[in-house]
Amino acid sequence: MTGTQLLNYPATDSPFRSPNSHSIQLHSVAMTSPIPPLSRAATVTSPQLPLALWPPLDFALGALSCCGACVFTNPLEVVKTRLQLQGELRARGTYQRHYRGVVQALWVVGRTDGLRGLQKGLLAGLLYQGLMNGVRLGFYSYCDAVGVTAAPGGSLMSGAIAGALGAIIASPAYLVKTHLQAQTVEAIAVGHQHNHQGVMSAFANIYWREGMAGLWRGVNGAVPRVMVGSATQLATFSSTKEWVARLQWYSPNSWLVALTAACISGVAVTITMTPFDVISTRLYNQPVDEHHSGRLYQGFSDCLVKVCRTEGLLGLYKGMGPVFFRLCPHTILSMLFWDLMRQRAFQDVQNQS
Repeated sequence: MTGTQLLNYPATDSPFRSPNSHSIQLHSVAMTSPIPPLSRAATVTSPQLPLALWPPLDFALGALSCCGACVFTNPLEVVKTRLQLQGELRARGTYQRHYRGVVQALWVVGRTDGLRGLQKGLLAGLLYQGLMNGVRLGFYSYCDAVGVTAAPGGSLMSGAIAGALGAIIASPAYLVKTHLQAQTVEAIAVGHQHNHQGVMSAFANIYWREGMAGLWRGVNGAVPRVMVGSATQLATFSSTKEWVARLQWYSPNSWLVALTAACISGVAVTITMTPFDVISTRLYNQPVDEHHSGRLYQGFSDCLVKVCRTEGLLGLYKGMGPVFFRLCPHTILSMLFWDLMRQRAFQDVQNQS
């Protein structure tokens, strides 16, 4: 199953093709092509590629779908960031634990920072989700439309490349988001405190202090993180959804099929992506010296080695709970919003044609 079939609509109702588009195409090829087909069988069985949306529209739909999901899951992103920074480069038992789990951390943040504290970094998060997922989902749907995802390993490769492109473009927004979500009062502070006054202030401070390159500091940790997460999510969600539908646990078009697939996909993404997520958060949040170099880590590999050496392998899985509880609803909401909006867009295109 490809990304354009996430909701398992019947073939005759698919937003990517009209019922007679296949026969029309075969007739057109037979009548107008200067090179005759090799055989009738080869012509009849050739796959029908889905139509592609106008790229800027596909970008906008991918951006809107993930921004909608971000509004609901941002509090878990705040908690995840705090848990991943807690006890940075310190052995277990040698630091005070302000946050002890998802529910307790949500309560501590809400009690200390107020309800607004649970939505810290939301504007930067929306900017990141819009840029990263607009590029990611738009590029993936283009690969789907031209048939790349149908090839063996094509879905995984398309998801990884799409994720890398999105991560590079949206890296400054993720940098600011991480800084803002780590900021809190001294009593429950973890990690370095950058003390920005807001989103625009953060962008301006980083630019004037470190230059344009400073806005992309930490991107070397973000690219592998999003490549792994994107490839796993886009590949496992669609294939798992097809598997669940084939088992016939629920009625064919039940939303429970997508929910179950999202939960299973969330487990796979959490296990594979959390170590990269921890490293990415550390690289983004670390302080810099007068030469604009990180004071704690020199890069991805250095961060990986130092975390394993001082915090153990489990240090790479800090914040795993909120990562999963965020990924499951974020996956189902973003994939559902994306597919529904694309379905409507294809129907509008077909009605106009």
